[in-house]
Amino acid sequence: MAWVILIVSGLLEAGWALSLKASDGLSKLWPSVAFVVLLVASMAGLMVALKTLPVGPAYAVWVGIGAVVTAVVGMIAFKDPVNALTIGSIVLIIAGVVGLQVAGAGH
Repeated sequence: MAWVILIVSGLLEAGWALSLKASDGLSKLWPSVAFVVLLVASMAGLMVALKTLPVGPAYAVWVGIGAVVTAVVGMIAFKDPVNALTIGSIVLIIAGVVGLQVAGAGH
């Protein structure tokens, strides 16, 4: 169950990052409210998950999900640049998270 909470929390991390962008420097009310709510929920989920999961791999999964989802949504919704380097970098983030999981599997 901790992994499910962590994955949802990682998605919420992407939500708060995207809400922060949409808030235009916290100058727009509803995106700013969404930012605060999603930030608190994401941190709370991470806190709960870390009660039973090892901190290194769990944090990497949380950050990795947030980074990848934020980057992909940014490319689609905010027209962030898409090129071979950005795609390759996203693949490396995913590979790094998977590598940490595999490395920790023996413990």
